[in-house]
Amino acid sequence: MALGEFELIYRYFSSHGRGDAVALGVGDDAALIDLRPGEQLVTSVDTLVEGRHFLESAFPEDIGFRAVATAASDLAAMGARPLGMTLALTLPEPEDLWLHTFSEGVARAARELSLPLVGGDTTRGPLTVTVQVLGGVVAGTALLRSGAVPGDQLCVSGTLGDAAAGLAVQTGRWSGSEDAADYLETRFLRPQPRLALGMALVDKATACIDVSDGLLADAQHLAAASGVAFEIDSTLLPRSPALQSLPDIDQQLRWALTGGDDYELLFTLPAGVSLPAGTSVIGCVRTGQGVTGDFEASETAGFQHF
Repeated sequence: MALGEFELIYRYFSSHGRGDAVALGVGDDAALIDLRPGEQLVTSVDTLVEGRHFLESAFPEDIGFRAVATAASDLAAMGARPLGMTLALTLPEPEDLWLHTFSEGVARAARELSLPLVGGDTTRGPLTVTVQVLGGVVAGTALLRSGAVPGDQLCVSGTLGDAAAGLAVQTGRWSGSEDAADYLETRFLRPQPRLALGMALVDKATACIDVSDGLLADAQHLAAASGVAFEIDSTLLPRSPALQSLPDIDQQLRWALTGGDDYELLFTLPAGVSLPAGTSVIGCVRTGQGVTGDFEASETAGFQHF
C-alpha cells in the first residue's frame, strides 16, 4: 500500500525538528521560530533537480545531505546563525528504501549544521528537492555583496576546484589516483558550508558571497554589487593536494576558476586586517568594474542555470 503524504512526513521527517530556536516544528500548519532580541531573520531557498544538479545514479543519502548543505551556504555568506529549515520533496513514487536513506542524509546535515527540519511539503512528480533555510543575524550586521571598496583584500576560504573534479570522478572523466578521487567525490557530494567562518566575518568583511556557480562567475556578482573591480592572481588560488595530483595543470586551473559547487566563501577584507584561519588572499579590489587577472576572458563563464 502506497504511503500517504502525512504518513510519509511522520515516518521519515518528523523526528528531525529539535533545535534551540524551534518553538513549534512539524505537525501544525506552520512552524514557530524564536529570534533573539534585536535579530533579523535571514532566509534563502534552493532547488535541486535530478539530472541537472545531481546524477540519476546518486545515492539518496548524498542527495539529502547535499540539498541541505548547499542551501545552508547562503546563510554562511550572510554571516547568519542557523535556526531551521523546511523541505519540499517531489517524488515520482514514495519508495520506502529511497526515503529511508534520503532522510538519513537530511538528518545528518540537520545535526551537523544545526538546522532542524521544521516543516515542508511532499508531492508527486519528477524528483526535485527544495530546501528553505532560516537564520538569524543581529540587525544591521548581515554580510552583503555591496560593501567592497578599492584597497580591500580579495579572499577565499578552503580550496577551489575540488567539487568540479569530484563531478568528473562521478562521470568517469577523472584520471587521477583513487585516493584523490575519493576525496574529491566527497567534496562534491558532501559540501561543508562555512557557517562558523561567516559568523566570524561579521563586522570584519566588507562584502561576501558563497562560491556556488564558480569563482569567476561569483566574483563578477560581488564586484558588480559593490561597484568595483577585482584583480585575481591565479597563482594564489588555493588548491587541494588531491586536485594538484592531476597532471593537467590547465584543467586544474579551469576547475578552480569556473568549476562551481565548492561552497567556499569569497569575501573582501580591509587592508591590514588579519586573515581568518583556513582562508587565502587571491587578489585585490580596485576602482573600475569587472574581474581581471592572468587568465583568458573565456574562463569567466560559470554554471548556467538556463
